[in-house]
Amino acid sequence: MSRIWVLGAGQLGQMLVHAGMPLDLQVCPVDIESQDTLPLQPHEQVTAEREQWPDTPATRQLASHPGFVNLGTFPTLADRFSQKSLIDKLGLATAPWRLVEDEMDAAELHQALGERVLLKRRSGGYDGRGQHWLKAAEQSAVPEGWHDHCIAEQAINFDEEVSLVGMRGDDGRCFFYPLTLNLHVNGILLASVAPLARLSPLQAEAEQMLGKLMDSLDYVGVMAMECFRVGDHLLINELAPRVHNSGHWTQAGANVSQFESHLRAVAGLPLVAPAVKNTCFMVNLVGVERDNAWLSVPGAELYWYGKEVRPGRKVGHINFCLGTAAEIKQALAQLDPLLPDNYGEVLAWIGNELA
Repeated sequence: MSRIWVLGAGQLGQMLVHAGMPLDLQVCPVDIESQDTLPLQPHEQVTAEREQWPDTPATRQLASHPGFVNLGTFPTLADRFSQKSLIDKLGLATAPWRLVEDEMDAAELHQALGERVLLKRRSGGYDGRGQHWLKAAEQSAVPEGWHDHCIAEQAINFDEEVSLVGMRGDDGRCFFYPLTLNLHVNGILLASVAPLARLSPLQAEAEQMLGKLMDSLDYVGVMAMECFRVGDHLLINELAPRVHNSGHWTQAGANVSQFESHLRAVAGLPLVAPAVKNTCFMVNLVGVERDNAWLSVPGAELYWYGKEVRPGRKVGHINFCLGTAAEIKQALAQLDPLLPDNYGEVLAWIGNELA
């Protein structure tokens, strides 16, 4: 049995464990705060479920291992300044932006980027955290301590949010899943739908963009690219050098999940082109107490993370892979009363997209 270490022991690491079992891969997530001496062997591989990590005994051991795949990629993509700089260098479309340098004020940013400007911390921040809006009409200001630690982006009046999950082997071959349509509420992903025929005209553009990025980094494994659709084209929003929430539907809906694809690439096993089984949708469970009645809904595949339930915390997801509009409608109708009221608009959105 080959062993792959995972820096980080959250839900992504646990789903990698599950995906490794059929391949006889021993996947070992490591808590970033661990004080243990890890029995790392020279021939083993290391991957990560997160873009950045603190300096601890566990992370020092893993990050110094010669088998840490993509180690050099993480500093580039974990910092939004260097990530955006790479996107610009490759000539790929993204929102106009600036580094918020020392003494730069809101007026200067509005002059360069428009009346609505979104500040993003250079590192950290997810699910809407680490962000701050500057709106000329409200005379808002750059928060104290944010200079040199954030970038500013022009607000984009996008039509919708999509993402692409791709994989690249150490031989340079790339494969991609279909574009996924995503619904975010208050910055948190609550639902994904794939595939959608109406997005297929954008597939080639998306693959060219993500493929160029992965090639430039000599990347091995799964990478996710979040984009805004603006008319008939895409703008890159952010990149994630790892398996991604918007790719969870692949667990139920594809011949090979994003988690298995990542492990195959890291372990040097053959990659295969993803084949979609049926229409899929994923409902993210955020701050929701577990209800085993979800399992009574036809087609529901529950992934519960075993975390303490807190407001705003991702605690699980439910995947569906269904063949007909009638099956989808029935599943949504049965799921609706089993979720909090705020999920009504989420399920309605799914229903509208798949009607």
